[in-house]
Amino acid sequence: MAGSSYFADVSVFDGARVRAHQGVLVDRDRIAWAGSHARAPRAARSAREVDGAGRSLTPGLIDCHVHLCFDGGPDFAAEAAGLTPALGAIKGTVNARKHLANGVTTVRDLGGIGMVELARAIDAGTVPGPRVIPAGSALMITGGHGHSIGIARQVDGADALRRAVREEIRAGAAAIKLIATGGVLTPGIGATFTAFTLEELTAAIDEAHSWDRGVAAHAIGAEGILQSVLAGVDTVEHCVQVTSRIAKEMAGRGTFRGPTIVALMGIAGNEGKAPAYAVEKAKALVEEAKVGHLRAIRAGVRHICSTDAGTPFNPHGNAPDEVIAMIGWGMEPLQAMVAATANGAEALRIPDVGRIAAGMRADLVVYEADPIEDPTALRQARAVWKDGARVRL
Repeated sequence: MAGSSYFADVSVFDGARVRAHQGVLVDRDRIAWAGSHARAPRAARSAREVDGAGRSLTPGLIDCHVHLCFDGGPDFAAEAAGLTPALGAIKGTVNARKHLANGVTTVRDLGGIGMVELARAIDAGTVPGPRVIPAGSALMITGGHGHSIGIARQVDGADALRRAVREEIRAGAAAIKLIATGGVLTPGIGATFTAFTLEELTAAIDEAHSWDRGVAAHAIGAEGILQSVLAGVDTVEHCVQVTSRIAKEMAGRGTFRGPTIVALMGIAGNEGKAPAYAVEKAKALVEEAKVGHLRAIRAGVRHICSTDAGTPFNPHGNAPDEVIAMIGWGMEPLQAMVAATANGAEALRIPDVGRIAAGMRADLVVYEADPIEDPTALRQARAVWKDGARVRL
């Protein structure tokens, strides 16, 4: 049960910057006060003290792209063939805890079976897990990427897409996913193949936004990325082929980019283990992905942490490695931490998470070292709180 806690004399990354010798007072599920430890309010004296000396406190990490009903095994399609809603929810329950153990307190599930039910069970306190924003079934063109996996529905035409969005929302989707290009894990379809038309994308995004649902576009190739951005999508997942125009449009419109580096490298780096067609396509994208990442950073495109966890050799709870990978490919550590916290909250339309400030939900992680100075510290969360309650790791 959440109570009153005081994090004393801790170094705080608040979602925007780092400050030393801070104090954070939690009252039940909310942050009641945050500021200089030397000026802690009287209420801090009666709260349960958490010694923060020499340690760092951050908001809970946010992973904007996971597939909780998949385990990260080598054959995504084979695993999908055996899924049922009940099995998906059971596997999701196990995988959700792996995120919490690694400091992730919010995830967006971008295509799964049984995830709406899992999200509700976690919200009700029936099972432990991070906050789950479920997209239900992803939407794709007939025969498009994912048609053999079973976590997407085939839809063609603007009117049909509007209806499909409405049906997914009726079924409990809190976000919408559009598969705008081909992908790595579908045989016979090029990863950069352009799927939906601009008219179709615009109709789906307009409908989702009218219901206040955010929209993610799976888009690898330049044409599909650009069309998604022009249509008004909120986040572009994978977003490999970033041209100068795409970077400019994304920066100007505030479109978020989720590079999913660990997903790409998990497949590209496992030749002989992952399906050969997937390895071949992934390897062909790596250098373009690195170039696109740098181009987007230099243009000022806002980033989020998206792991695509559950895909081959991409385990759940992998957000720390995605943050480290974004830094390794050219992002400043502070930018990467903003991507994994405050930016993720904005992209997912959850205004009361992702930052440490009075009134925000008390989703907090303690690390032994400062992850801005040493990003590898993210791999070992010392303690995690969600909604003010300490998580048993």
